[in-house]
Amino acid sequence: QVQLVESGGGLVQPGGSLRLSCAASGFISLYEMGWYRQAPGKERELVALISSTGGITNYADSMKGRFTISRDNAKKTVYLQMNSLKPDDTAVYYCYAHYRIYVYWGQGTQVTVSA
Repeated sequence: QVQLVESGGGLVQPGGSLRLSCAASGFISLYEMGWYRQAPGKERELVALISSTGGITNYADSMKGRFTISRDNAKKTVYLQMNSLKPDDTAVYYCYAHYRIYVYWGQGTQVTVSA
């Protein structure tokens, strides 16, 4: 069983930055980890994924060059550095963990980009 707790969300002005953290309980070193987001009235969408060792990352096109996903397996934590934030980035951001048939989600953290 893996539990995921996100933190770091909040209100930021357009062009600003935030760093989200996802603290995991349980053994996540074998897990692919990632971030998804869901805006009001929209479906949940992929933001970024990172392989178990951190050697491979994937990003949704609209996040490339602005967001960076990383992980520290020793700290059981995954990060999402978000720069050049836009109002369209406003959403609840969810941490995600996947290994074989096992999929876990965090409770989400709100990010609001507004002047």
